Amino acid sequence: MDKEVYSLCFMCSVRCPIKVVVKNGQVKWIEGNPNVAGMEGSLCPRGAAGISLLYDNERVQCPYIRTGPRGSGNWRKATWDEALDFVGDKLKETIDKHGAHSVVLGERTQLATHVSKTFLKAIGSPNHFTHDAICKGSVNTACRSLFGYTDAQMSMNYKNTRHIVMYGRNFFEAVSVKEVNTLMDALENGAKMTYIDPRVTITATKAHRYWMIRPGTDLALNYALIHVILKERLYDAAYTERWILGLSDLQDFISAYPPEWAEKETGIPAQEIVALAREVSNEKPAVIFHFGYRGASHVNEIYLRRSIMILNALMGSVEAKGGFFIKKGPGETGGKPARKLTEQEFPKIEVPRFDKVGTPDFPLPDPNHGVAQMLPHAILNDDPYPIRALIAYRFDPLMSIADTNLTKKALDKLDLIVSIDINYSDIAWYSDVILPESIYLERTDCVQQANGLKPQMFLRRQTVPPRYETRDGAMILKQLGERIGIGNYFPYQDMEDLVRWQLEGTGFTLEDFEAKGFVAYGKDQIFWNREDGLKFKTPSGKIEFRSSLLENAGFESFPAYESMPAPPENQFRLVVGRNAVHTHISTQNNPYLNEICHENRLWINSEKASALGVKNGDTVEISSSCGSGKLQAYVTDLIHPECVFMLHGFGHEAKLASRSYNKGVADSELQKNISDMIGGSPAFHETYVTVKLP
Repeated sequence: MDKEVYSLCFMCSVRCPIKVVVKNGQVKWIEGNPNVAGMEGSLCPRGAAGISLLYDNERVQCPYIRTGPRGSGNWRKATWDEALDFVGDKLKETIDKHGAHSVVLGERTQLATHVSKTFLKAIGSPNHFTHDAICKGSVNTACRSLFGYTDAQMSMNYKNTRHIVMYGRNFFEAVSVKEVNTLMDALENGAKMTYIDPRVTITATKAHRYWMIRPGTDLALNYALIHVILKERLYDAAYTERWILGLSDLQDFISAYPPEWAEKETGIPAQEIVALAREVSNEKPAVIFHFGYRGASHVNEIYLRRSIMILNALMGSVEAKGGFFIKKGPGETGGKPARKLTEQEFPKIEVPRFDKVGTPDFPLPDPNHGVAQMLPHAILNDDPYPIRALIAYRFDPLMSIADTNLTKKALDKLDLIVSIDINYSDIAWYSDVILPESIYLERTDCVQQANGLKPQMFLRRQTVPPRYETRDGAMILKQLGERIGIGNYFPYQDMEDLVRWQLEGTGFTLEDFEAKGFVAYGKDQIFWNREDGLKFKTPSGKIEFRSSLLENAGFESFPAYESMPAPPENQFRLVVGRNAVHTHISTQNNPYLNEICHENRLWINSEKASALGVKNGDTVEISSSCGSGKLQAYVTDLIHPECVFMLHGFGHEAKLASRSYNKGVADSELQKNISDMIGGSPAFHETYVTVKLP
């Protein structure tokens, strides 16, 4: 029997709407949902490789319990009841002996995150965290410091923009299909794009203006842009007078940072900085200074991200067509959102989080996501208390948190490590128990509340039954909960039952999603009135250049610029990133994608390589204070001489993922685990490395 099913991809975290064609019980084709504007039936390489994931015989096929040392690969197959009973008994023992707060659950943010949070709230642990801080914690904090909203509560109107400026946001390789299509439409309709990066990426090749900036000096560039905009009064005067708090303070501060000063720091000519400021201002408010997706490079990350957002505010582009907008929820149309299990009453939790977020030690990062990279420090130092158990749900701390050797040392202190995963990830390989999750094509998932200019809901639907002995993640957590006495917090029998519960009160039913894959609360885009209808959630109700969030916590709104040092002699700043083929650390073993890109290479500047005697294609050894590895050199003029670059996500240690095992080098082996201690992001680009022929 043939059928078409509308669903949501999960080959990355974007969750593009898809249409899946099934013939005789087999998935034969996946394409973008043609009912969704901007998708146009298209998918990225990862989305197209979903079929390869479904039929991959190297994904985890049943529960496993470890029989040898951690990381040895010695396992025994277990039934689901046996594995769940084992984990349940260990969790009860841990909670009884050390308290519920000794249990931590980390995950890649997903549609069932409210189920994971419910699990921890029900046992009385504050220690849920997501990958978000590792990716963009400081972007989140910067956004809240200015607008009162998180970055996830804001978005960009690419289709109508007239000029977009991007700082290392490799838009056409770290792909979100709908956004790529709409921005391409804007560019074809005459919009301009400026791209700033120490490396020539695919995105750089599509830009009208590209600047090879000196690594880590983007904040200096922005201070100079702001200087020009204020000095020449290029900003939106009416908008700034109505909606901005602290403009005069910014004017006083920024006078010390003219373009001539920035030229010496960034390597970008002063006259070009002036030209960009003037050019962008001519298109205001339909301009976007993109605040980035991964904002996790330096210890001053929050201030770079704030400076980008300040530039948008000066252009009046916040809540403007072609600029930024605040996402609108169902309440704007009189509707109600889908319910979440976290809306229940839970036992009161008295202890702080393991990462101390929300305490005077770490007041500003978002407690809804926590700060994952603090986990090894918390475990090793028993600070603020001992951590004894980790549940890793589609999140790999060994490859996602900097300094793998430090993380392993921390994990070795734990009594229990459980992985809920679809692949033999490195953390699954290091776990005591693996509980295999059904992939996105094999399961119905929780409702996606898609707020935006038109609030909508989407639904991931099961297209085929599970091929192996795998289960839905929300069911795994429910069944674990039942074994430790918290089953009453999971009032559903299967995933359709949970979805129907979520939809109660919304006016929509599960069947309403069948026609197009989504339901909409209204037909028209919602922009608030820019004269008196903007609803910023700051204490002042305005965009706070002088931030109450920062200053009440003892931090500056406008810190003096500290010059970015050049690397020590014979060293390079390590820069990392992505391409369009792989998702972080999760797709390197996919048969289709591995064939296209099976290992990473080290980009190194031609002159620097020549001085080291390195030729294109040579195997080189890269070393830092944390670790080392060997990979192939890519010698090129397309990278700044102060840095080297490698793709994130390679160098896997799980032998049963045979295609990706030991291919390339893991950046986490090299990076130091240090952070922006105001905003919360890691500082991945603060590591220096040496490169030599082995």
